[in-house]
Amino acid sequence: MAALQLLVNGVALGAAYALVALGFVLVLNATSAVNFAQGDLVMAGGLLAVALAPLIPLPGIVLLPVVLVLMAALGLLLALAAYLPLRRRPPVSVFISTIAVGIILQNGAAILFGPEPRAAPPLFGDDTLHIAGLAVPEQSLAIVAVAGLLIGAQQWVFARTQLGRRLRATAQDPEMARACGVPVTAMILVTFAIGAACAGAAGLLLANRYFVTPTSGGDLILKAYIAVTVGGWGSVPGAVVGALLIALFEVGVSSVLSYPVALGALYLTLLAILVLRPQGLFGEAVRRRG
Repeated sequence: MAALQLLVNGVALGAAYALVALGFVLVLNATSAVNFAQGDLVMAGGLLAVALAPLIPLPGIVLLPVVLVLMAALGLLLALAAYLPLRRRPPVSVFISTIAVGIILQNGAAILFGPEPRAAPPLFGDDTLHIAGLAVPEQSLAIVAVAGLLIGAQQWVFARTQLGRRLRATAQDPEMARACGVPVTAMILVTFAIGAACAGAAGLLLANRYFVTPTSGGDLILKAYIAVTVGGWGSVPGAVVGALLIALFEVGVSSVLSYPVALGALYLTLLAILVLRPQGLFGEAVRRRG
């Protein structure tokens, strides 16, 4: 029974990580740039839910649409300030600009909320469900359901709509997409908005059980980076699977040993993957030219 409970908690954590990694890889595919502010956007989404809770004293599921819209707007601002002015510059310029945005978000959050951990309201309730003798937190099941719904909706948009086809064309070949009449700049802005909305949703989901502080984004961007590396750079399914794997690994090892040991083992595993299979689980092998 304890193993099943750990599995449920691991899947719930992995579902939230998957939203973070999904937003990360969407921006990566569309721009070939790494958004190092993604973790701090998760933190911003969590603290936004904390700030909205007194104004809208309702369960987190009611706050979720508001958080998605506001975080999408923040993603647009991030693209306009930190990416578009530097898109013709070397990639390191965008890396530095997104790191700077993350630092601004951290310091702004510290000024507004202080350094102490905060908790967002639960999605539905704080009750514990008893299923076949297994005590499962209602929040864990809600996280899995909501994250699964958001990921499924995002995949449906990308696969079944005209907007999704334009977003995929922009990610695959921006120059060809532009030649075919796709508004590439607008699609990049939409991608940043979706990535920030995914981060904000993850922040709301995580902030109830795991709390949120102004500096909690640093750990989350590392988890997203590891998930994308494990799954394969540029692979959306790989990012989701990678996020689930690292969360299950983290929860499992933490339950047997400790969280610092789990974190150290996770980084060692990342190094092993980079050496043995640098393309990740779903990435294509890169051939070197002789």
